[in-house]
Amino acid sequence: MAENTKNPENAARPEFRMQKMFIKDFSFENPNAPEVYITPQKSEPKVELNLNLNHTSLDNDHYEVTLKIYAKVATKDDEKTLFILEIEHSGIFLIRNVPQEHIEMVLGVDCPTLLFPFTRQIVSQVTVDGGFSPFLMEPVNFMALFQNAKAKKEANN
Repeated sequence: MAENTKNPENAARPEFRMQKMFIKDFSFENPNAPEVYITPQKSEPKVELNLNLNHTSLDNDHYEVTLKIYAKVATKDDEKTLFILEIEHSGIFLIRNVPQEHIEMVLGVDCPTLLFPFTRQIVSQVTVDGGFSPFLMEPVNFMALFQNAKAKKEANN
């Protein structure tokens, strides 16, 4: 076998993995209970949803990535609030020996892509526990969000 001189055996290999996942902050409000359970819903509810992504360097190899989600669900007819949900769901990620020019994409795409399904499950379960049908957030294309944010940032410069 021929040796690959571009990638010697002693070269450090890139590492990427989630090491810990946790809820930093969580709130579920059901301000109009029990009335909302008595009045039948005639149509699909009105949903206001905001998603933000933050990341922080913890040391040279560890980063905290946080998904912040705010959801307000109300009746379409009279806009009576059914529930308000806020969550900050975080993960600690090991990112080692990844070229610096790729770190931003790993933090903005790969990390939230791993974290989001767990966040989605927590949100779904708590809405069921709150007496409602599961609130299933649509899957998020973090690559598209990353590219749009990057294009917007470049346009502003």
